[in-house]
Amino acid sequence: MTRAPRQPRVVIDTNLVLSALVFAQGRLMPLRHAWQGAHCQPLVSSVTAAELLRVLAYPKFKLSTTDQHELLADYLPYCTTVRMPARLPATPACRDPFDLPFLQLAIAGKAECLVTGDQDLLIFADQFSCPIITADQFMKALNL
Repeated sequence: MTRAPRQPRVVIDTNLVLSALVFAQGRLMPLRHAWQGAHCQPLVSSVTAAELLRVLAYPKFKLSTTDQHELLADYLPYCTTVRMPARLPATPACRDPFDLPFLQLAIAGKAECLVTGDQDLLIFADQFSCPIITADQFMKALNL
């Protein structure tokens, strides 16, 4: 009996998740298919999930509460929730405090990579405990 290949544990930043969900036919559609097709195992924490909820409610997206819930249902069930330790892991100093939970989640969740388009996170690519890569790099690595 052959085992299915192990899904890489990944942290995907809110902007990428949002783009993949809201712009379903956009350039990040393969990213959405990656989590829905079990090609990766997205990690979330209570803080990163709350950030996604907050951003989905932005007026500029004009999403009804029902639309927001439907989009969340296309992401959260595919995710693994990581309970963050009381003593959060040390990370590089971030310019944007909203980025810190993603770095902490990557460490606590033993992620194989953090996928982002955020330059404030990408600058840590050479000095962080797990690879920090773009969505294009991630999709290429998964052959999507």
